[in-house]
Amino acid sequence: MKGDIGQKLSARVANHVVHCPFESLPRATVLAAKRAILDGVGVMFAASGVSEDIVPFVELARSVGGAPQATIIGFKERVSAPMAALANGAMAHALDFEDAFDPAPCHPNASLLPALLSLAESRSPISGREFIVAVATGCDLVCRLALSLRQPLESGGWYPPPILGAFGATAAVSRALRLNPAQITDAFSLLLCQNTCPGEIKHSPETVIRAIREAFPAQAALLSSLLAERGVRGFAHPLEGQSGFFALYASGRYEPSDITEGLGERFWIEHLSFKKWPCCRGTHAYIEAAQTLRQVHGFAAADIAELRIFGGALQRMLCEPEAQKRRPQTIIDAKFSLPFTLAVALSDEEVTLDSFTPERLAETLLLSIAAKTCFEFRQEISQPAAGEICITLNDGRVLRQRILHALGDPTRPLNDAALHAKFLNCTAHAALPLNRHDAEALADRILNLEREPDVGALLS
Repeated sequence: MKGDIGQKLSARVANHVVHCPFESLPRATVLAAKRAILDGVGVMFAASGVSEDIVPFVELARSVGGAPQATIIGFKERVSAPMAALANGAMAHALDFEDAFDPAPCHPNASLLPALLSLAESRSPISGREFIVAVATGCDLVCRLALSLRQPLESGGWYPPPILGAFGATAAVSRALRLNPAQITDAFSLLLCQNTCPGEIKHSPETVIRAIREAFPAQAALLSSLLAERGVRGFAHPLEGQSGFFALYASGRYEPSDITEGLGERFWIEHLSFKKWPCCRGTHAYIEAAQTLRQVHGFAAADIAELRIFGGALQRMLCEPEAQKRRPQTIIDAKFSLPFTLAVALSDEEVTLDSFTPERLAETLLLSIAAKTCFEFRQEISQPAAGEICITLNDGRVLRQRILHALGDPTRPLNDAALHAKFLNCTAHAALPLNRHDAEALADRILNLEREPDVGALLS
């Protein structure tokens, strides 16, 4: 199956990362990269002011300090680039509001952007054109690795998104550092020595690691690339080797052609989903279904007698164990709970950054709705952006709604105006909020990033 392609996979990927020119990027790829950057930066700003879970990471970055190389987003402090990557990485997924790749569920830019932004500030000048290429190639690699798997990482007890995302982050940073192909292979090797995330992240109801998980791959990607730049030699085959990534994490079961076919010609970054709602992508079809039924039929949350949730394996993970999902103990677990997010969608006018707070975890109305939910497995609902609900009202009416592709899917994308409004709302929620004028100016510069001579100056 693998043949010669598999034996040379690491080298081929490294050569692509080095030699992909900005001029070769399709126009749609450039636009998609700028949208991803705008969205990711905005989400980190919001997390700085909304998420309590990121506080220890910000405090640690401040206390360790170091040379003032890069900004802790949403704050004024500048710290060493690795500590900025750690703090900003914690922010990137803390709200579960960043972009997603639905075909092989992952968050390709959640560790990439914090790592790359920290480098851009510390190694000026990195032009906007180079930054866009780094984002496009790194994001694309994450998606290709995810699609190539023939054995799910979960079967080995791993949690895929940060593990896969770290490789894209390393590719992006290595590209911006202008490493050669051998050095990029070294960087992947050094990453492999650090890159892990256990599936236990899903099963312990009191942990918040699921929120701040991207802190670790963001910092690891930056450190790996910087060490490779300084001459630390790695392995010849970190991806395809006999004890390399695929052997360790997927028992060697992968399809290399999914990584190499169309490499440099087609970029998966064009197929990302951008989120309207700040919670797990797997909840979005259900939020939309609930809002549609409310709008059409005009019932109140108190009118609900029973709420049935239909879904596949991914949706089951968002509903079980039943007791934990009906009464989540942390905000991040609430965002990974279909009973709770549906309760929010059925009681609030809109699901927003203000919908998930510590106080709401104990709100009587939300808990009463969540207690009325039950999950029913449906094999045909296999995609993370699909879902179906059935609501029985106290007056006997039975209302049913299925969503095949939730809003934000590439077939139903958030338009530029919606993405721009999301950015303004996010920056207004920062620890140090941006005023409207400054937020508009920053958005404009990001959306015209190819004109920027020095991306590091954007945050500095």
